Amino acid sequence: MRSDYWDQPAFETIRPRRLVAPVVFNSPHSGRVYPERFLAMTRLDHLSIRQSEDAWVDELFARAPHLGAPMLRAHFPRAYLDVNREPWELDPTMFVEPLSDRFNTTSPRVAAGLGTLARVVAENKPIYRERLTLDDATMRIEGIYHPYHAALQRLLSEAMSAFGVALLIDCHSMPRIQRAQDKAAPDIVLGDRYGTTCAPGLVDLVETIFTSAGLNVARNRPYAGGFATRNYGRPQHGVHALQIEISRHLYMNEVTLTQNEGFEAIRALIDRLIFALVGIDLVALAAGQPGLARAAE
Repeated sequence: MRSDYWDQPAFETIRPRRLVAPVVFNSPHSGRVYPERFLAMTRLDHLSIRQSEDAWVDELFARAPHLGAPMLRAHFPRAYLDVNREPWELDPTMFVEPLSDRFNTTSPRVAAGLGTLARVVAENKPIYRERLTLDDATMRIEGIYHPYHAALQRLLSEAMSAFGVALLIDCHSMPRIQRAQDKAAPDIVLGDRYGTTCAPGLVDLVETIFTSAGLNVARNRPYAGGFATRNYGRPQHGVHALQIEISRHLYMNEVTLTQNEGFEAIRALIDRLIFALVGIDLVALAAGQPGLARAAE
C-alpha cells in the first residue's frame, strides 16, 4: 500500500546550526496535515477531526533550534497515527482481519479508543466510517511510526555522543482541567513517570520557571508521561525525559483551535524555558546534583 504521505514529509527534524546543548524537543501531536485519503475515511468534519491535536505546540517551542537544540515535529495528525503509544497497540474492533497475539489489544489506551491508530477523537467521537485493513495499520506503523522513533533515537544518541548526557522534552497540550473543590486547576502538568524518568532537580527547575510566571503546576496527575517518556527516560544511563502538558485555554480557543490573545505570552514563557534548559550545568545534570536552578536565573 502506498503511503498517504508519498508526496510530502510525514514529519520533520529541525536542527540548529550548531548543537550547543544535549536537549531534544519532541512535538508528536501537533501535526495538522490531513491526507485526502484519510479524510475520505472519516465520518467527522474537518474541525471535529482536529480535536485530538496538540494544536500550535510546535509553534510554541519553535525557537528551540535557534537556541541550539534540535526539534522533531510530526506533520501527520494524532487522529491518523499516535507515536506516543506502543507500535502495535491496536483495537481489534477497528479491523476487518482478526488480530493475533503479537498485537497489544488489551491496554487501557486501546480500551479508551486511543491506541496507536485511534478509534475516537475527543469527546468519544468515532473517527472511521468503516473498519480498516491491517495493511493500513502496517503502512502507517512501518512507514511512519518506526522512522519517527528512529529519528528521535538518533537525536538523543547524538546528544549523548556530544555531551555524555541527553534530555528529551516531550511537548504536549491538554484540555482545560476544571477546578476541583478548593484546589486550583493546573495550567501545566509535568510528567516524569512518578520520578523515574528525569533528574528531580531538572523537574524542579522547569516547575520554577512556570510557577514564577504565575501558573499552577501539577506533577504526574493526570498525565504522568506517555510512551516516549517511559521508553526513552533512563536517568541511570544518562538519558532524562520529561513530558510537559500546557493547558490549551492559555494560548488558544479550544473550540475553534485559533490562537488567542495569550499565545504570544505563552510563547515568550516557553522561550525562557528553552533558554534555561540549554543553559543547564551538564555535569550537575549527569550527576543528579543540585545546582540546576542557576539555569533559571
